[in-house]
Amino acid sequence: MSELSHFDETGASRMVDVGDKPVSRRMARASARVTMLPATLKLVVDRQTSKGNVFEVARLAGIMAAKRTPELIPLCHSLGLDSVELQFEVTSDSTVMIEAVAKTEARTGVEMEAMTAVSVAALTVYDMCKAVDREMAIGPILLLEKSGGKSGHFVRGS
Repeated sequence: MSELSHFDETGASRMVDVGDKPVSRRMARASARVTMLPATLKLVVDRQTSKGNVFEVARLAGIMAAKRTPELIPLCHSLGLDSVELQFEVTSDSTVMIEAVAKTEARTGVEMEAMTAVSVAALTVYDMCKAVDREMAIGPILLLEKSGGKSGHFVRGS
């Protein structure tokens, strides 16, 4: 098992010092699944919810959340993000897959930003649809891919 880098030798929390790491192009791709009743998803796809275009509001929420990740996750570094993109794909009559890609040039990765983006986007879908479907479920939330930095390229399942 590798060392948990957010704790020092005494067990105290710490922000990892990335000052000596080289800047490199970083990318992370994450996904979240939202499952709901088929009738609910039809309302979303047909843009018939009373709160407006669910996917566009969720896209904005995800982008905004990615930009605020260090305010939400205590030991995350503050990063200047180059881009955050979210896509929504209806994969069945009751399932939406949300995927985010975050990119930056930095000394540390953007995995948490991509995962925060899909998490908040999924929560936004839930919030906008909860009046008609309290049975919705979110998950799993997964890191699908990351590149850049010392640890190299990771692709889930490969």
